[in-house]
Amino acid sequence: MALALVLVLIVLGSVLFHVLSPWWSTPIASNWSYIDNTLSITFWITGAVFAAVVLFMAYCIYRFRHKEGAQAAYEPESRKLEGWLTVVTALGVAALLAPGLFVWSHFITVPKDATEVEVVAQQWQWNFRLPGAGGKLGTSNASLISADNPLGVNPEDPNSKGNLIILGEDLHLPVGKPVKMVLRSIDVLHDFYVPEFRARMDLVPGMVTYFWFTPTRTGTFEVLCAKLCGVGHAFMRGVVKVDTEQDYQAWLQQQQTFAQMTAGQKTGALEPPPGSAGEVATKAN
Repeated sequence: MALALVLVLIVLGSVLFHVLSPWWSTPIASNWSYIDNTLSITFWITGAVFAAVVLFMAYCIYRFRHKEGAQAAYEPESRKLEGWLTVVTALGVAALLAPGLFVWSHFITVPKDATEVEVVAQQWQWNFRLPGAGGKLGTSNASLISADNPLGVNPEDPNSKGNLIILGEDLHLPVGKPVKMVLRSIDVLHDFYVPEFRARMDLVPGMVTYFWFTPTRTGTFEVLCAKLCGVGHAFMRGVVKVDTEQDYQAWLQQQQTFAQMTAGQKTGALEPPPGSAGEVATKAN
């Protein structure tokens, strides 16, 4: 009897903890409300199954508790019970999988008007490359990575010249416009994760992965690495700032192109972009 009561209290406590919990997802800042809805559906289904199973256990403990002279009936199998369990389990699994498959189909279908932004991860820093005035990212290759070309951009590709290079600085994006994040790693496994965007993806050495999202509100959001990538993993953080179109265009004008970077390296007169952390450090020195 006491054990049955404990099981009932566990169910009640779990439900109350979920309803009254102060720990919820950060306010969403992208179009991926689908992700939140899918998580809610998963919680409801798994929560209902958990409550049903535990309450059924409590009922069985109480209903079939020990009584003098009572003897259990031995039934090695029950086709009816097995049939019901199979059907109910199949429906439950389908209910869990269907929303995820629906969201995944949207997750991998990038809008045609999405702007490509390359994210290049390394221990322990986030680097970015934007199309610039040309509107296209140039090709890149890990074999081209060097001290003068840290992102491995192909200098022979005409589209590379106008690409904007952001090394270890904040990434800015315009609000309300879809963005395709093209992901590369130049050393180990990383994961680009901004909790408010709800979208994330691994950066796998030797592969190019991607995801897309549309920022829905302006603000400053922290980038986290969601994979254990080494001793500096906890410090591998960055910033994504979602701007109004006017502020975004002003920021673009301050960034350095790949052509300017390589020209500066050849002449030894490379200057950091105005307003950047590199410029502040240079002036301080």
